[in-house]
Amino acid sequence: MAGFLGILTLMALAVLSLFVGVIDMDPSDLFRDPEAIRLVITSRFPRTIAVIITGAVLAIAGTIMQQILRNRFVEPMTTGTGQGAALGILLATVMIPSAPLLVRMGFASGTALLASIGFLLIVRRLPPTQPLLVPLVGLVYGGLLGAAVTFVAYQYDLLQYIDVWMTGEFSGVLKGRYELLWIAALVGALTYLVADQFSIVGLGRTVSLNLGLNYTQVVLIGLVSISIVTALTVVTVGMIPFVGLVVPNIISRRFGDNLRQTLPMVAIMGAGLVLISDILGRVLRYPFEIPVGTVFGVIGAVVFLWLLYARPHHAR
Repeated sequence: MAGFLGILTLMALAVLSLFVGVIDMDPSDLFRDPEAIRLVITSRFPRTIAVIITGAVLAIAGTIMQQILRNRFVEPMTTGTGQGAALGILLATVMIPSAPLLVRMGFASGTALLASIGFLLIVRRLPPTQPLLVPLVGLVYGGLLGAAVTFVAYQYDLLQYIDVWMTGEFSGVLKGRYELLWIAALVGALTYLVADQFSIVGLGRTVSLNLGLNYTQVVLIGLVSISIVTALTVVTVGMIPFVGLVVPNIISRRFGDNLRQTLPMVAIMGAGLVLISDILGRVLRYPFEIPVGTVFGVIGAVVFLWLLYARPHHAR
C-alpha cells in the first residue's frame, strides 16, 4: 500500500514539474500551442526524468554503501566518492581536453571507485564501538579530496568550471544532455537482482562467509555500482548531498532492512524528495532558480540532525 501511494505521489509531482518554470504554461496549452509541446519535449520532460532518475539512483547508492560499511550515517556524496568522481572529470579535462563525455565518465567512475575503496580501507581500522567516527572521517576524507580538486582546478584556471560539478542543479538539462543518466538507472535497477546479498553483507563479513556468500565479490559489485551511479550523476547534474543518507534511514526505520522489499521504496522516496526540492528551487525565488543541491542540502542537514537525536524504532 505504501509503495502504491508513493508511486501516485511521484506521478503527481512529475506532472506538476512539467508546468513549473519561468515560462508560464498550463495543461490546456498542450492542446493549442505547438510551442508549449516543444517546450515540454525539449526541456520540461527531460528535466523531470533526470530529477527522478538522479534521486532514485542516489538513494539506492546510499543504501548499498550503508550496507557495505554497516553504518547508517554515510553516503557517496559525503564520504569522498562524489569528490573522487569530480577529480576524475577534472583530470580528464586537463589531460584530454577534447575527450568525449563517455571518456570523462570512465575517468570519473575509476577515480570514484578508488576513492570508495580508499574510504573502505580507512574505516575498517576504526573501532566498531564508535560508529559516529565513520561519517566524521568521511567528511574529512571528502574534504581532502575536494581540496585536491580545488587545487588542481586553481592550477589550470578551472575554478569556475568545477562549480558545475560541486553544486547539483538541473537548469541545464535539455533533450540530448541527460541521456547518460539512463545508464545510472539501469545500474540502479540491476542492483535489485542482488538485493538479498547486500542485506547479508550488512550482517558483517564473518556472518556473510558463514552463510556461504562470496563477500568480496558482492562488496566489489556494490562499490562498482556506487561509483558508476555517482560518476554519472556528477557528470550530468553535479553533486547532490544527503539523498543517500536521508532516504535509506527513513525507509529503514519504517520498513526494516530487507532490501528485496525496501529498495523500490527507497528509489521512489529518493526520486520524490529530489523532485520536491527541484520544484521548490524553481518557485522560492521565482523567476530565479535555487540549485536543487542547495535546497536538499538544507533539508538533508535538518533530517540528519533529527536522525542523530531521534529515538530509534525497532525494524520489522
